[in-house]
Amino acid sequence: MVQKVITWVKTRKYILHLIFFLASIAFVVLISPREGKFRYEFQKGRPWLNTPLIAPWDFPVLKPESVVAREQDSIISNFAPYFRFDSEVEARELQEFEKYLSELAPAPESDKPSVSVRTLNYIRRDLSEILRNIYERGIFEGMDIAGIPDLRKGVITVVKGRIAEQWQVAGVLSQKDAYQLASNRKNQLEKSLLESNEKDASAFVESVAFYNFIKPNLIYDAVTSAAVKERLIREISLSRGLIQRGELIITSGEIVGDEKFLILESLKKEYEKRLGQYDRWFVLFGRLMIVASCYLVLYLFMYNFRFEVLSSTHKTFFIILIILLFFIITRLVTYMPNDAVFLIPFAIIPIVIRTFYDSRLALFIHLVAIMLAGFIVPNSFEFVFMNFIAGVVAIFSLTTLYRRSKLFFTALMVFLAYSVVYFGIGILQEGSIANMNWKNYMWFAGNGMLLMLSYPLIFIFEKTFRFLSDATLFELSDTNQPLLRRLAEEAPGSFQHSLQVANLAGEAAREIGANHLLVRTGALYHDIGKINSAEYFIENQVEGFSPHDMLDPLTSSKYIINHVAKGVEMAKKYKLPSPITDFIQTHHGTTVAYFFYKKYLDLNPRSSNMEKEFAYSGPKPFSKETAIVMMADAVEASSRTLASYSDENINELVERIIYLQEQDGQFSDTPLTYKDISDIKAVFFKRLTNIYHARIAYPAR
Repeated sequence: MVQKVITWVKTRKYILHLIFFLASIAFVVLISPREGKFRYEFQKGRPWLNTPLIAPWDFPVLKPESVVAREQDSIISNFAPYFRFDSEVEARELQEFEKYLSELAPAPESDKPSVSVRTLNYIRRDLSEILRNIYERGIFEGMDIAGIPDLRKGVITVVKGRIAEQWQVAGVLSQKDAYQLASNRKNQLEKSLLESNEKDASAFVESVAFYNFIKPNLIYDAVTSAAVKERLIREISLSRGLIQRGELIITSGEIVGDEKFLILESLKKEYEKRLGQYDRWFVLFGRLMIVASCYLVLYLFMYNFRFEVLSSTHKTFFIILIILLFFIITRLVTYMPNDAVFLIPFAIIPIVIRTFYDSRLALFIHLVAIMLAGFIVPNSFEFVFMNFIAGVVAIFSLTTLYRRSKLFFTALMVFLAYSVVYFGIGILQEGSIANMNWKNYMWFAGNGMLLMLSYPLIFIFEKTFRFLSDATLFELSDTNQPLLRRLAEEAPGSFQHSLQVANLAGEAAREIGANHLLVRTGALYHDIGKINSAEYFIENQVEGFSPHDMLDPLTSSKYIINHVAKGVEMAKKYKLPSPITDFIQTHHGTTVAYFFYKKYLDLNPRSSNMEKEFAYSGPKPFSKETAIVMMADAVEASSRTLASYSDENINELVERIIYLQEQDGQFSDTPLTYKDISDIKAVFFKRLTNIYHARIAYPAR
């Protein structure tokens, strides 16, 4: 029954992983473009390496996007915004002004009028003419014309009925300017009357106020302005010629120059549009096969070379998630200008994966991610090649992430990698430096700065998926950590033993390419279970006294074996990460406490089948790292029992201890090779020889 449950759990896990992969494939295909893919690859400045290309249908030769953009900018910069001329305003205000003047005019006296009727009529005519001339020039709505959109060239389009005229802005007045102009002309009229000794008439003119009769008659028409500008932009011709069906486009070996490049780009766009329009299901099926192939290759790689990752649900989900995340970002960025794809910091993928796994897996996942993205971005070869180089540079330059300066160095190296490779491609395609698009270097700089997001992303992933980064391991390996301080104070002998094991195991891990920081940290914590019963372990005992002398062998073995379970309990209490707890559980594997087992057999020669009572519960080591700590623990403890520390004795000890562990099958679940084990033994021998080297006997004073 138990075996069936275990089988079902494993089966369910693999089914879940299969669902992860299938769901990811479906999602990538779903959000991918519906257009097909042009069958030929070409680059400007390079020869056409395919067979001669004949136009399969009529298609227009499209203008470069930069040319279209310049034409659009020209239209926008020269556009004259539309204003509606309201002639009723002038008529209404002039009528009101005439009425106002009639009410303001002095009443004629019977014997001697103050202002003659003739003079009064002239004044009324002149004042109305001032107001009429101002309205003919036009009055803007509002006080500040600088805020009107598109008012760049000092020209506006004024619509009078069905006639549109272009006016100079300099000749049009704001309400404030119109009032000031009216006041100035009124003052001139007033002054001329004074010079003619018409004081009463001058006083009458002075009393006239124009303010209430100056109203805007030019109303900005935002709707018409936007519509006309949009129509002008829409009417820009996107093509510069036509290629007819059957026409030879390019021959084999011919250099792809500027004109040929435009023709090929136009054919490519037309080809992809037609494929997506008429052969949608075939295009969809082809994309499904391509995406599925990428994921299949990823699965096979993990199955054959990183099965421990594939067998973990949260680790598998994390890898699929990070690939999907960058694919989604790439899909969104494709709606921006083409070169914006260089802003996406794809080098984050190998940085993050390398932090939690290893360089080989990081590079492979990076390749899968950029291959998938390469099918939806323009200039696929250029994109994939540049990001491949940048990813490799990121992996090689980032040796230790817990040193913050390293990430800045990596960001700089990635920027230089993009810049150098792009420069090489640019001069290859353009044939000169002058024609290169230097603005792309801004995208590369932004890409390098976005790599700084690696730190917060690593922290988020670490907490979400229960991973261990180098920074966290570096922090945990500090001997001032509370649990290690307790070990040093309550079990000092075990603490010193742990330090020696950490040194031995760390060097061995570095030699075979394992995670030396994880090994060192795990070794420091592997014996924390001895804190609660330190006196039962020989390294903590006072010479001449052992509590085991008063216990039977079976009870003594329980105290010894139980330090593994106690260590796991303490690890949970202090919330140590599960990868560190693995070292506590596996550092004795399923070996037997042989000293007490033999002692028990000596006292009970007729007993049988008691070996399991003296055996550790395991599990066995399941990784290179846990196996190294198991070897280092046994070798270091046994080295303290040597009578003499000669090279022969140390070498024999190392060979014997590791041979017995091998014969006991303790490394059967690990990916260690014979070379790995040989290298580990060589490191142990060298380190132990250095520790126990012969010293000079100094003479007594």
